[in-house]
Amino acid sequence: MMERAPHSPMAGTGWLVGWRLTFGAEDFGWEGALATVVEEAGSQVFVVLYDVPPEDEAKLDRWEGSELGLHTKIRLRIQTMEGSALAWLYVLDAYEGGLPSARYLGVMADAAEAAGAPADYVADLRTRPCQGIGP
Repeated sequence: MMERAPHSPMAGTGWLVGWRLTFGAEDFGWEGALATVVEEAGSQVFVVLYDVPPEDEAKLDRWEGSELGLHTKIRLRIQTMEGSALAWLYVLDAYEGGLPSARYLGVMADAAEAAGAPADYVADLRTRPCQGIGP
């Protein structure tokens, strides 16, 4: 996030309740499928919130492939320790399915761990099915 949105400080963490982490669009991904969320009662996804100014928002839109039509930006309610907050999320317009790369999952798990995600959540990320790296 520091590379893509250098003017966007971390504003906290929380849970996207009633949604599940999944992957899709593996034809466009980083060595595999890309992370997204889908609605699912009883599930939740750990999220990091950022204060994103307009100049960084434009950079993130480009990074997320807005000109390719890969994502839709939706506004959802996040549950934080301080209460609920509205946040923008990028959600894939592609089908659900496909495996992420081991490297991609590792980056996600490292980021979740650094942001304070519970150990069982990080462990689940590290042990999800994925594509190996290398020949």
